Amino acid sequence: MTDSPIPNRPSETEPPTGAYSDTSHYRAVVDRYWALDEQIDGLIMQFQGSSAKMPPEALEQYRALARERDDVYNEMRELELQFVEWGSDEGDANLTPPNGE
Repeated sequence: MTDSPIPNRPSETEPPTGAYSDTSHYRAVVDRYWALDEQIDGLIMQFQGSSAKMPPEALEQYRALARERDDVYNEMRELELQFVEWGSDEGDANLTPPNGE
């Protein structure tokens, strides 16, 4: 039980409800982007740094990874736009969690 009369109501220094899960999701998306990027880099390096030297199977894998990375990149940008909109609605001070993370 909390002292607040409204459950889950954020204080003036806390982001709106769900903000922590949103930032955790964003961090997971960013991590996924970089993991895909590393996979792509590793694949390219197996063929002297050039997709032109890849056999058809590797080229298909490269293209699939690149498409997935593009999708993840687009998701990152959508989330960033949501954070910007959230900041303009709530005030920039609320973009930083109270513990400074």
